[in-house]
Amino acid sequence: MASQEVGNAEPGTASAGGPPARQAEPEVVNSVYQRNDELQNHQKEKLQALGAVQILNGATVLVLGIFLASLQNIFHPFSQFFFISYTAYPLWGPIFFIVSGSLSVAAGRKPTRTLVQNAFGMCIASSAVALVGFVFLSVNLAVNKHSFKNCESSQSQDLCVYVGIFSNGLMSLMLILTLLELFISTSVSVMWCIESSCNSIEVISFPSNSV
Repeated sequence: MASQEVGNAEPGTASAGGPPARQAEPEVVNSVYQRNDELQNHQKEKLQALGAVQILNGATVLVLGIFLASLQNIFHPFSQFFFISYTAYPLWGPIFFIVSGSLSVAAGRKPTRTLVQNAFGMCIASSAVALVGFVFLSVNLAVNKHSFKNCESSQSQDLCVYVGIFSNGLMSLMLILTLLELFISTSVSVMWCIESSCNSIEVISFPSNSV
């Protein structure tokens, strides 16, 4: 009788006290895949949003730099307030930011290996450029404090003071945007690094689990 009961037991079902059925394993693997897909989609949306902010930030710094250069040409006798224009940071700095943001958006939409590597490299370069720009702007603001003393000996003292205050306002705004770009570029670099490492772990681990 015992042999007949054992023989009539359906294959794939667990006996009392036995191990769980193996048919549940594909469902577990599918649920893990689904969770990973949801996390990756959320990560891509974040990267695209941060890339768009990078583009907007770079465009704003570029417009402010062009406006600052035009002011330097108009108020040429007070060129001591526009030290940052001689470094050309308001031109080449925003170009790095815009290119880095564009690559982040493109790689978030279509994460190929080439785009991800280029976006990761440009984010690191943008972080370095933002750090250099922060140093230049800080030096310019420090120099402007001493330049205000020269306004006392200037013939148009009031105009000199107004130009210095306006220049400091533009520098301060560019400094805030540069700090924002530094934080965004660093965050995007870390996110790209985490995503690439997670993808490599997923490729290695899932085939072994399926086997």
